[in-house]
Amino acid sequence: MSRSLTPNNRRATTAVATNASSSRRIAPELSNAALDYAYDGSFEGLLTVLFTVYDRKSAPNSIQPLGAVQGGLFAMPVQIDTDDATAARVWEGLLRYMDKEARTRLFHTFLSEQSDRELLIFRYADLAMRAGRDISDNYADDNVRRVASIAQQMYREKHRMEAFVRFEKTSDGLFHATIDPDFDVLPLIAPHFTKRYADQRWLIFDKRRRYGLYYDLQRTDIVEFESTGPQRNTAISATVLDEREPLFKLLWQSYFDHVNIPERKNIKLHRRHMPLRYWRYLSEKQPREQRFEPIKNKRPIG
Repeated sequence: MSRSLTPNNRRATTAVATNASSSRRIAPELSNAALDYAYDGSFEGLLTVLFTVYDRKSAPNSIQPLGAVQGGLFAMPVQIDTDDATAARVWEGLLRYMDKEARTRLFHTFLSEQSDRELLIFRYADLAMRAGRDISDNYADDNVRRVASIAQQMYREKHRMEAFVRFEKTSDGLFHATIDPDFDVLPLIAPHFTKRYADQRWLIFDKRRRYGLYYDLQRTDIVEFESTGPQRNTAISATVLDEREPLFKLLWQSYFDHVNIPERKNIKLHRRHMPLRYWRYLSEKQPREQRFEPIKNKRPIG
């Protein structure tokens, strides 16, 4: 980071200009032969790869998670070990060439699980470093457009998950929800649920990616579930649910039915705001096992 200097003469002014330009160095030319890189699949691992690319001055032919490596006929990928300190240095260094919002879009691109996400992130970062400035408004470039488009998709998926997740209470007081989002949005929805449900223990499980978020009234942690055999239905068994859970579900369905206005039903608009693929999470969209009927000979007091 450049220091603030007060120029008193031409020499001092030149020093300021030199120091300012050094804080935003142009990326070195990648003059050596291109390489295939492999990493552990984490975002920190990818940032370590980006550092290695410029350290070796070798552009990537490919960047692949270790579990998906496809070596060429004569060459094997260079495996890069994750270094958290190096990753943090790269992450902070990106702010020299883009603002925090643009940098966040790179993280969202990683979570999107696009097949070429690693190369897309590299190309975007490389373009920004060679331009020496933020390029988020350069929509003439295909990489910029794709990153912006992916960020929009992630934003929509994040907010839909925040709106459509429905918890079930287990007999030990844990609130559990199972989701299957198109993108890996658990890291993005963690702050919302931590703040909104701070007074209860909860677990949100992503059954496609086999990991979840667990909040224990103190902090939210990522928890992983090992799968040693075929994946089974992750719905909670009725034997472990709180005995009042069916009533809660029935009351919610009854509320939904009563606030619904049949004359104003617009199925097309409804499905646009609440796509069909989310309905399996929603209590109000499940078949009615029984209707909620008030006890006719009872009246509330007052």
